[in-house]
Amino acid sequence: MNKELLIGWSEKDITPDSLGKKIPLYGQYYARIAQAIHSRIKCVAAAFSSGSEHFINCTIDNCGCPKQLLDLVRSEVVKKVADIDGKMISINAIHTHSAPSLSFNTARHGVGAIAWGDTDQKNDVLTADEYAAFAVPIIVECIVEAWQKRVPGGIATAFGNARIGHCRRAVYTDGTAEMYGDTTRMDFIGLEAGEDTGIEMLFTLDKSGKRTGMFLNVACPSQNMESTYMVSSDFAGATRELLKTAYGEDFRTIYQISPAGCQSPRDLVRHYTTEPDFWHADGVEVLAKRLYNAVTTAELSEIDYAPELVSKNVEVVLPRRRASYVDYKNAQAELARLTAIMPEKEAFAAFEAETHANEAIDGPGPYDSKLHHFVLIKNAQAVIERYENQDAVPNYIFDMNVIRLGNIAIANNPFELYLYYGQNIKARSHAFQTFLVQLSGNGNFHAGYLPSPDAEKFGGYGGLIINGQVGSDGGYKLADRTVEEINKLFD
Repeated sequence: MNKELLIGWSEKDITPDSLGKKIPLYGQYYARIAQAIHSRIKCVAAAFSSGSEHFINCTIDNCGCPKQLLDLVRSEVVKKVADIDGKMISINAIHTHSAPSLSFNTARHGVGAIAWGDTDQKNDVLTADEYAAFAVPIIVECIVEAWQKRVPGGIATAFGNARIGHCRRAVYTDGTAEMYGDTTRMDFIGLEAGEDTGIEMLFTLDKSGKRTGMFLNVACPSQNMESTYMVSSDFAGATRELLKTAYGEDFRTIYQISPAGCQSPRDLVRHYTTEPDFWHADGVEVLAKRLYNAVTTAELSEIDYAPELVSKNVEVVLPRRRASYVDYKNAQAELARLTAIMPEKEAFAAFEAETHANEAIDGPGPYDSKLHHFVLIKNAQAVIERYENQDAVPNYIFDMNVIRLGNIAIANNPFELYLYYGQNIKARSHAFQTFLVQLSGNGNFHAGYLPSPDAEKFGGYGGLIINGQVGSDGGYKLADRTVEEINKLFD
């Protein structure tokens, strides 16, 4: 007989505007300093328990969730509440590019970090360590509060559709692909992948049947504002606030990104002729309204006040994507050629100058070219580095939380996982609905993209060694392992 379900929610503000320093925005290859606050950035936590089983999910309005953040949060929460198993805490990011970095205490930043400039070395700019010192205690408090607020409640599932994510990789006749590539070119032959308009929803309700919160699982990162100079929780945050107008100020929303490494909110086929370009603030309201409509018109299942809850944490070991000796020698030759033309420091200055000139032109992004001389230098360096350390560190290792809650499954991973693998997992899962959550988990270092076989073949940003630690071989292994662990809970 299933036990009574206890559910608790909490929401806290982690906007660092009270720290007296300029706020750097993380996620692009070039530095951006916030000029304004478009919307507050927050963390939201949900705690579930039934008998001895429990799990806690927390979402943060940030670009990512590095290992050191999750490790620290887990250890601090357990110090405060001994009944919580730290491994049952997961944190996921909405992948906004409009918040400061939480990649603190690291020798080097991850892919696309502002460390390629010198912004985070200036005394008047907030560092990742300083932001973490501010944000981590708040995140810990949020999780502890959610646990302490647990009361008897139930769950109901729903499903909807919303036009949010689109494939952002254009493919050409020469067998190459480009992120946000020009689709008006005569040699454009199609987009690399499809899209998923399906919206998975899990509602929590109190004993009276009132909705208290939800998991909103969408195959698109919250990145409408990614090239602006404003702090923003983007359309995920805007949706969260809109839903409060429908269900009350205490209604909480956890935005989860389903596998969407190749997706963005921009339609490259219609060239922004039928809607906003989704590079500027006007797109946030449109995307939030689409999600709001999907949520508020969805038909809920029957409320289950005693769903079966099983939570586990498993170690996943994946082979790192390897560079061949030929790749290595070619990269060495390419790096020598490129730096002879223009050294890295000068190339970075030219890259920033070109980017800022593009920003001044009225129109959609991207404003930085992933084919720029500077970027090509970094690409070659990444191949060399991978070849030189891949034998010493052959695997990427992370711990995956796998949850059964009633007839749904939840499983997370730390990658920007391509849609291809999400479709693979969902199709084979024995759960009634499967909530896959990327940019979550606890990897041994920065995970980056996990590209599809096509993305590896076509190359371009998102498909290169510089962009991630694991390739398609590991992607298939991840999909199989995720399906295996989910189905164990249902068979």
